[in-house]
Amino acid sequence: MSAPILETVGLCKHFVTRRPLIGAPTVVRAVDGVDLRIARGETFAIVGESGCGKSTLARLLIRLLDPTHGSVFYDGRDIAALPREEMRRLRRDLQFVFQDPFSSLNPRMTVGALIEEPMRAHGIGDAAQRRAEVARLLARVGLRPDYASRYPHEFSGGQRQRIGIARALATGPKLLIGDEPVSALDVSVQAQVINLLEDLKDEFGLTLIVIAHDLAVVRHMSDRVGVMYLGEIVETAAAQTLFEAPLHPYSRALLGAIPVPDPARRGQAPAALTGDLPSPSAPPPGCRFHTRCPYATELCAAERPALRDAGPGRHVACHHFECIGAGHGLPPPPERAPHVARRFALYRAGSERMSAARRGHTTNQTTGGMT
Repeated sequence: MSAPILETVGLCKHFVTRRPLIGAPTVVRAVDGVDLRIARGETFAIVGESGCGKSTLARLLIRLLDPTHGSVFYDGRDIAALPREEMRRLRRDLQFVFQDPFSSLNPRMTVGALIEEPMRAHGIGDAAQRRAEVARLLARVGLRPDYASRYPHEFSGGQRQRIGIARALATGPKLLIGDEPVSALDVSVQAQVINLLEDLKDEFGLTLIVIAHDLAVVRHMSDRVGVMYLGEIVETAAAQTLFEAPLHPYSRALLGAIPVPDPARRGQAPAALTGDLPSPSAPPPGCRFHTRCPYATELCAAERPALRDAGPGRHVACHHFECIGAGHGLPPPPERAPHVARRFALYRAGSERMSAARRGHTTNQTTGGMT
């Protein structure tokens, strides 16, 4: 990999809960020793069970939370050690799309004011230039520029998420993190927002980090995937490689939980995991997955595995992955029939014409009808 745009070294976040009068403090190890390298321009997805630390890790990556230990390097600078004023200036490059589009938007502000707010905070342009940019961004995410005078409660969930994306793009970021950006939306709307994110990534030259539960979404839009379990990264690989042949037993279990429509492949799925997810306040010693792993040995219970090289661009934190071999992944997505492919091409062309018309309408409004 070339020089990464974002890199973490031993990144940890421990939350301490203090009990009044009696009892010792409880330490919740939400993120515990994460090492990541994310290349410029790629889409990197982080997957795992609920409670494994994905959202906490996402907030650490752009210092919405300060780490307990470790470092986060953005373009070679350790943002965990930057003074507050320097970090504030750097936030133009680092933006976040939150999971719930309603709670992340101030209900007392108009859409135009919400999108303009980051530009005002960073001193971007004058009032007229900011209004023109708000109209352009609304058009770019598929909304009418005159929606700027409306309030968040007047929109559907998908439209609110588009507003959140427009707001995140207002400062011209280089890195965009989406914390389950489509999980609260209907399936049909999910596809629209995913396609929008992919188009915007290419247009704005973004590096995209996506936190997701839906592995179909991850497979569709990501270049590389990191699998997270109980605060640790247990496997990283190219998306196609991971989905075809997962190496870590936990990665196998995640993929095995996806229903397969082919009856001939149903018997190939790994057995369901036994036991419950351990508490992050009392993680097991050694490999944290050993209490649920069918391949666990005494070594797994005693020694924490390091994230080891498992081939080009692939790393696995497992003592025995060479012995147990690669698991069965998912079959490749079916190819579209010719008539379906033509229909999708026509739909894409129509969407592009509509977006171009909106942008042209916005330009005419900004220039007073002069072209």
